[in-house]
Amino acid sequence: MHPAALFRAAEVDAVLDHLAAYRLMALFAVCGAGLRVAHAPVVARRDGEGVVLDFHLSRNNALTAVFAQGAAALAVSQGPDTYVSPDWYAAADQVPTWNYLSVEAEGEVTPLDTSGLVALLDDLSAQEEARLAPKAPWTRHKMSPGRFEAMLAGIQGFRLRPHRLEATLKLSQNKPADERARVAAALGDHPIALAMGRIPTD
Repeated sequence: MHPAALFRAAEVDAVLDHLAAYRLMALFAVCGAGLRVAHAPVVARRDGEGVVLDFHLSRNNALTAVFAQGAAALAVSQGPDTYVSPDWYAAADQVPTWNYLSVEAEGEVTPLDTSGLVALLDDLSAQEEARLAPKAPWTRHKMSPGRFEAMLAGIQGFRLRPHRLEATLKLSQNKPADERARVAAALGDHPIALAMGRIPTD
């Protein structure tokens, strides 16, 4: 995470809002061959006061065997990002920087059983198909009998239960409101400009 507390958010709602928009996460862990990363879409679920992240991997993935035994992992979701030019400020002697949105989740990964994997796949499909409305949603029931069950053998479901879950919302909060407005105007309709418009003003 960014070391400046000004850019960090640990509120569950802020994290869930980010993960609702940017579901693909990079999952880092150590295996026998060294540090490895896998990429997977997640279903983020509230769990009491916190959040759990459910995902699945191919059984051929190098991290599948590691996670199946229970292992620590770091998951990262990258949102939009952009360069910020010093020319966009009114103040002199500024330097280039980068604005971006990201979430980090660090914790233990444990395997899901078959019923948990099926629930994950149903929820993941429903989550993503809803974004394609008004198209009628795809469900596994459209598959040939037995085909879905046969394909389950090729994947493994997992749950990451974070002990650290934080968002970095680096949106020029270290600049005065008028300078932030100039940066947002220069970015036009970029997603970062839209995010800047949602942060509290001075």
